[in-house]
Amino acid sequence: MNPKILIIGACGQIGTELTHKLRKLYGIENVVAADIRKLNNDIVNSGIFEVVNALDFNQIQHLVEVYQITDVYLMAALLSATAEKNPAFAWDLNMNSLFHVLNLAKAKQIKKVFWPSSIAVFGPTTPRENTPQYTIMEPSTVYGISKLAGERWCEYYNSHFGVDVRSVRYPGLISWSTPPGGGTTDYAVDIYHKALSDQKYECFLSSETKMPMMYMDDAIDATIRIMQAPSEQIKIRSSYNLAAMSFTPTEIAAEIQKHIPEFTISYQPDFRQTIADSWPASIDDSRAREDWNWHHEFNLESMTVDMLKNLR
Repeated sequence: MNPKILIIGACGQIGTELTHKLRKLYGIENVVAADIRKLNNDIVNSGIFEVVNALDFNQIQHLVEVYQITDVYLMAALLSATAEKNPAFAWDLNMNSLFHVLNLAKAKQIKKVFWPSSIAVFGPTTPRENTPQYTIMEPSTVYGISKLAGERWCEYYNSHFGVDVRSVRYPGLISWSTPPGGGTTDYAVDIYHKALSDQKYECFLSSETKMPMMYMDDAIDATIRIMQAPSEQIKIRSSYNLAAMSFTPTEIAAEIQKHIPEFTISYQPDFRQTIADSWPASIDDSRAREDWNWHHEFNLESMTVDMLKNLR
């Protein structure tokens, strides 16, 4: 039996590619894409699409009933840099949308929930290198605070009400098919676009700012893999560390220069530098690899080849 899937926030950076992959996997008729507005894009035009406000419980519940939804992927969120500009709305969207979905699962109206966390749950007091699964978590951003609170609620709903909720802490995500969505790691997407269009890029982070990153193909694979795993393999119900590669703006620029020798990079750090400095440089994701067989495919070299090929 194929699951009946609802993706809330389907038109976002992750949601777009996740929707395509899930439709390919389970059939167009089994995947309902939903977002706050109806755009004229591939997600809307290639399958079932519904307009939904993630803050409206009744709208979500209505879709669950109409389409007999079993699994919800809650991808709607205000990301790190954007959230800093509107803290109250970021908290409202990131937290209350999660409560709506968890409460539907608690009431047995849906079977499974995927909710993404982030490396933003860590903070300046967290060990920066090889950040462990369990460690000091004192986030200093609105986004990180909401994600840490969300992790605690996921675990609470699992232990108190038996809700089957699954989560990963995404590092910075890099994709050629969707534009940057307001995150601190977005320079690593924008740099490829500017390399091809202008042969130069001004980076909003300093040259040696090292952060954990992942190619979108791997992120989508991890998301589907954790949802497909038998329930007993999911030992952590807050959120799993997830990692693939870590690099600096200098290193990504050097990789691009192998393909575009005339490319140059300059640096003009802004408010996002403070956010980046509070996050890990590398992540220990051994628990995800042990529990549900997670492994990544792309490194900086292979990702750069794929990014440039697709953007050209």
